[in-house]
Amino acid sequence: MIEETLAGVVERFNRHGDRNPAVRAELEGFERTIRIRLTDAGTYAVDLHSGRLVNLRSDGTGKADLTITTDQSTLLGLVSKEIGPMKALVTRKLAIDGSLEDKLLFRKLL
Repeated sequence: MIEETLAGVVERFNRHGDRNPAVRAELEGFERTIRIRLTDAGTYAVDLHSGRLVNLRSDGTGKADLTITTDQSTLLGLVSKEIGPMKALVTRKLAIDGSLEDKLLFRKLL
């Protein structure tokens, strides 16, 4: 189920960029590897390339520019917008490790 949810996030993000050229232009030139570490469901990774998320994989090992750590329940809540990113951060249900620029990038992914 979690892999389907992550694939849905990737698809939604890419559709949003397709419909909003300004979003794609804003992310142009960003080349990042994003790791999603779910404390109760494994580690995944996805690449941001030319304004699109590509190459979602369940092997989240290796170097990452941005690491998002949470549990499966919180991730599902973030995706469904039942919980906001700021609330998840403040309650320590979500941790983001990366540069400030990459942390701000996280907001665009949801």
